[in-house]
Amino acid sequence: MSLKAVLFDMDGVIVDTEPLHRKAYFKTFDELEITVSEDLYASFTGASTKRVCETLIQQYNLSHTYEAIADIKRAHFKDYFYNDDEFDLIPGVRKLIEHYHENGIKLVLASSATMTTINMVFEKFGLEKYFSGKISGADLKESKPHPEVFLLAAELAGEAPESCMVIEDSTNGILAAHRARIFCAAYRSPHSKNQDYTLADTVVMDYEELVLDKISKYF
Repeated sequence: MSLKAVLFDMDGVIVDTEPLHRKAYFKTFDELEITVSEDLYASFTGASTKRVCETLIQQYNLSHTYEAIADIKRAHFKDYFYNDDEFDLIPGVRKLIEHYHENGIKLVLASSATMTTINMVFEKFGLEKYFSGKISGADLKESKPHPEVFLLAAELAGEAPESCMVIEDSTNGILAAHRARIFCAAYRSPHSKNQDYTLADTVVMDYEELVLDKISKYF
């Protein structure tokens, strides 16, 4: 069985939007005239914008609706997304995407991000032409670590799960790939913190390790 399709996660694999979210949140906190500790901010990791805003309203006794705070944060995020000079693709990922594409490997994006954010990233970095499909976990009933997003991505590629490979960077994503019984390559970035790679089939720190010559032994 040879590799036919690669299913990419987005955040932490193709781009790292966490620094942008952080800047957008702290600018929002300034506007709301509240001081949020690093510990409290750390507790927001992986939480939805709605949950973060509701926590702020409760903890700081704010009169705003969560929608109003979310709108402020989203506006700042969008501004940083388009204007922050430090925001770029993760090193080596464009070369890897082009390498797979040139070799006839189907590429599908399977991300927990909203389709709006996915489309913003694809448009900004010109990735649309390489991918045959995109799935937003935000549109699905179940989220990672449930395998639904990767099983749907394999279906979208028109390939059996055993002919696919997932590239992930998070504990939940790796577990989702494992549950879908799809080979999982975990990308351990310099920014990765507290992620469990135990269930990954291979762990890399450089995308050069995922070129076809180097991974063909697994398929």
